[in-house]
Amino acid sequence: MASSSLFPADASDPPAIPAARSDSTGAPVRPLLIWVRTGTAHMHIDGDAAFHLTAGQGVWIPADGWNHRAILTEPGTVAFPLWLHPGTGPISEPTRFEVPDGWQDWLIQHYNLQVTPLSGRGYFQDAITDLLRRPRPSSTPAQNGDTEPSAPLTLPEMPRATGARAVAEELIRDPAADLTVEQWATRALSSPRTLRRDFLAETGLTFEQWRLRSRLIAAVEFLAAGYDVDQVAARVGFASRNGFTRAFKQQYGLTPYDFRRRLSASSASIDLTQRATLARQTDDLVRMVQGDGAFGTAPDLLPAARTPLHANDMHVLSWMYRGSGYLDIGESRYERQRGVATWIPASLEHITGLRENSISLPLGNADTGDLHLTEPLQVQFSPAWDDYLMFCSISARSILQPDDYDPGHILDLFAEQVAAQRALSVPMPTDPRARAAAMDYLRHIGAPGELAEVDVPAEVHRAFREQTGMPFSRWRYTARMRIARNLLAGGAKPSAVARRVGYAHLPTFSAAFTRFHGISAREYQEREPRRISPRSVTGTAPSNSV
Repeated sequence: MASSSLFPADASDPPAIPAARSDSTGAPVRPLLIWVRTGTAHMHIDGDAAFHLTAGQGVWIPADGWNHRAILTEPGTVAFPLWLHPGTGPISEPTRFEVPDGWQDWLIQHYNLQVTPLSGRGYFQDAITDLLRRPRPSSTPAQNGDTEPSAPLTLPEMPRATGARAVAEELIRDPAADLTVEQWATRALSSPRTLRRDFLAETGLTFEQWRLRSRLIAAVEFLAAGYDVDQVAARVGFASRNGFTRAFKQQYGLTPYDFRRRLSASSASIDLTQRATLARQTDDLVRMVQGDGAFGTAPDLLPAARTPLHANDMHVLSWMYRGSGYLDIGESRYERQRGVATWIPASLEHITGLRENSISLPLGNADTGDLHLTEPLQVQFSPAWDDYLMFCSISARSILQPDDYDPGHILDLFAEQVAAQRALSVPMPTDPRARAAAMDYLRHIGAPGELAEVDVPAEVHRAFREQTGMPFSRWRYTARMRIARNLLAGGAKPSAVARRVGYAHLPTFSAAFTRFHGISAREYQEREPRRISPRSVTGTAPSNSV
């Protein structure tokens, strides 16, 4: 992957960050923390302007006693809202705090763990499986070599319907959310009857059964992380310890207390799940807020981590803010360096991984009808884009959004960066109209009908000849061939490159490449050293996909 120096100066400036607002109406009542990375934010509680925050400041608003919370941010502001679990921490009054040095990235990681939905295939170590396995009566022989616990330790099937899936993802993020089915249906723009029907038809469980299963799985994770039974009961949404104990025992055959006791006696090493890690980070967050601003160094960021194999229903755009990571699809590995944004295609089973002290953030999703994508696409953003891309992530994954927020803007943003990278492959005219025509062409290489003649005024043709040494038609051919060369040098297959630069048939592309470079695409790839790992993708992308 090329470095951020790829971008020409006139393409390096991100758009201005607009003002944004949030309103807690209809949201579950739980503690809210907001901290400001840059700019100015205003916190309103029950209609009153309560706090004015500038860069490096935050405020904690408890759940009880303050029902309506609104956030207003001024233009240029990046503010992270963190909705915490009910009963989190002993803080009972709105509390302002200063973010200590070194804690900013830790807070960004905490936000990321909150807004990134778990895949539904969270991992449990063999030791936990053994501890939760009910003893089999001696008179009941095992069947078919059955060694599984009597109750499943993975989440039930996720519903596919948009509203039901959104509710399921929220319940995974916050098992303690105590909204009624009617309230969930309102939030999901659905009806209670439809929501119940979708859960039952698509998961085989009623809404209440699905929610209980999700809560009990979360309880296993929190117990394994060292929380006591009362803490876990509150974190996963049970009103009493007794009710939690009955449900846990009915599902797993032993009480939460017995499970913790067995776990303590076990010598096996138990890795924390993502959700349990988030809970531990929340505890550190409480201690930071309660401190006087000199809490000390931040806890370590997450160690190297990876997701289980899974597939998304939509294309997902993920950006590496810090460190590095990778995307594995089949036998191919796509490296993700600092600043790289990657479209992960829908329906392809994949694993995403982060190396130690690395952070990635989701920037948005795209429906398969809006984005034609069959393989990952990557583009490099310079550090100058950090604040704007964080704002994009917050807008996409929280209720803090501009008034005219358009989720589809991320497609246009990605397309512009793709065009900026492509512009480095060919000489660019300086005349404003000619340059605009060039960027528009680079933006749409590969789109249906792209090979047809492009109609531009005579003065634009003249500017191309005078400023690039080529007529516009020759310039377009040169752009396709040089972009194809870069893609091949990055390890892309000739058939994929042909599609990316607008050729429907590989032989036609191969003939054009040979005429231009004097060597076939396959021969070029065999002779030229690859610029990046054979298992990674180039930073350019086809415009028909964006």
